Amino acid sequence: MNIQKLNEVVAAVRGNELLLSSPQDALDLIATARYETGCEALILPKEIVSEDFFILSSGLAGEVLQKFVNYSMKVAIVGDFSRYTSKPLQDFIRESNRGKTVFFASSESEALEKLAAL
Repeated sequence: MNIQKLNEVVAAVRGNELLLSSPQDALDLIATARYETGCEALILPKEIVSEDFFILSSGLAGEVLQKFVNYSMKVAIVGDFSRYTSKPLQDFIRESNRGKTVFFASSESEALEKLAAL
């Protein structure tokens, strides 16, 4: 795993290997990012997130994102989400983007802009 500090607040995970497939993976990622960068926000490429995350009935999204909330780490997941046609998932993405902790963005620059504004 390669984590790059983008500014004083935001870091980005680089790579496309699956890193996030359980709540424990989220804790490990949060701890590593905080230790290596000291940042309060993290940008994740969609490719490192398990496909189960995008099936809301699996419960993985809720469990993983709860870790980010509990440990005060803002997160933006970057990628193309247009292939997911589930209405509950689209609603979840839309509602998340209205909040201040979890974002879904189409580009890293968009994610950085949202996270840096907080």
